[in-house]
Amino acid sequence: MIGPDHAAKGTGGRNHVPDLHWEGAPAGTRSFAVTCFDPDAPTGSGFWHWIESDIPADATGIGGDQVVGGTVTVANDYGHPGYGGPNPPAGETHRYVFTVYALDVEELGVPAGASHTAARFNIMAHTLASGSFTATFTAR
Repeated sequence: MIGPDHAAKGTGGRNHVPDLHWEGAPAGTRSFAVTCFDPDAPTGSGFWHWIESDIPADATGIGGDQVVGGTVTVANDYGHPGYGGPNPPAGETHRYVFTVYALDVEELGVPAGASHTAARFNIMAHTLASGSFTATFTAR
């Protein structure tokens, strides 16, 4: 379950980036990317809450107290860069799929103002390995 600290302000949350940690990246990892996707959003194509790339290869996590320099964040489906927490309609429970990607490039080369579709395309083209988990949030 996603706690209120990590939910959108519209739900009474604080919209804080959740702490994510990883280990065991494959040989050849030169950077990481992180995404958060809501497949239950009533859009016909889900909702992208977070797309962050160019996380240095020596990083073992992101979020909370962990400040990682040099990352690139593109606009989420809220229309702003950075993490946008869960904000489902009242009474609905949605799933949020967090994925960490080990990439074979230091920088994706996504220009400023690029869409998250372009960033995700480049992430997929450079993925060596990935790991995901799914959390839920219910708006009250």
